[in-house]
Amino acid sequence: MLDPNHLFDITVIGGGPVGMFAAYYAGMRKADVQIIESLPELGGQVATLYPEKEIFDVAGFKGITGAQLTANLAEQLAVFEPTTQLETSVKAILPQEDGTYILETSKGTTHTRGVLIAVGNGAFTPRKLAVDYQPEWENNYIHYFAKEMAQFKDQTVAVAGGGDSAIDWALMLEKVAKQVYIIHRRDQFRGLESSVDALMNSSIQIKTPFLIDGLTEVDHQLALSLNKMKSTDQEQLVVDKLLVNYGFISDTRILRDWGLTLNHHQVSVNQQMATNLPNVYAIGDIATYPGKVKLIASGFGEAPVAVTELLTKLYPEKRQPLHSTSIM
Repeated sequence: MLDPNHLFDITVIGGGPVGMFAAYYAGMRKADVQIIESLPELGGQVATLYPEKEIFDVAGFKGITGAQLTANLAEQLAVFEPTTQLETSVKAILPQEDGTYILETSKGTTHTRGVLIAVGNGAFTPRKLAVDYQPEWENNYIHYFAKEMAQFKDQTVAVAGGGDSAIDWALMLEKVAKQVYIIHRRDQFRGLESSVDALMNSSIQIKTPFLIDGLTEVDHQLALSLNKMKSTDQEQLVVDKLLVNYGFISDTRILRDWGLTLNHHQVSVNQQMATNLPNVYAIGDIATYPGKVKLIASGFGEAPVAVTELLTKLYPEKRQPLHSTSIM
């Protein structure tokens, strides 16, 4: 329950991995923190869409699933027990005369000295196939998320897409599926070099440069019509499941309503992760600056920078610790 009379030091908007770590670090700094998350649980897109997908850019782990990472972060976060508001959306950030902010949410108002925005890619929906198909095929033949690899066990599966997530899904499916194909409209994949190397050395059959231009149901399977780019050549591929990863369409329009300066739907920040609004900072995928690398690891590094800078602005009389060992 939101308490409109309580004044928090920092409100973290977004409960994904980066927001969770930011709240933990703020707790280490003895700040009074709350997290506001629109989903029913913490973990964000990683926990909701990719719980079994392995993540390779978190220091100290050669690979960790989204579910494991979220569980570890939740255990870490529990040390300081920050106030957490789930299934709550922030509608407006309203500056007050004393320099604080009132946040209007879907469940009432809350009061905070500073704001840390960690909403990832914003409200997201998957990019759909640009071909007609029966709506009931979704979640039967056609999938846009792969929450559990077990649903593809011993089946023939095609993955459509050429980025990191598509490659990662294909490599994970190779361990459980009978046969895996990956379909990409270019000859070159856009994933990390190590992932592309693993793909090339796997049993996954690569279909490039092809685009799916038709779908039909055949004997309780899905027949894909593949059109070779810049050619009249066509192939047909029959699979049990089609897993589509063309990326996501994010809705960040509300950020402009909050008065933030945006650059290509992302929040512009300086080297200290500060936005154009006083005591409002942004970190993770939603933040952009020259040289930005969109990785979870980057967001984990941005969180202490933003928290430290924000607390320095809020409490300039307090000495800031120079080393993590001097915080606890």
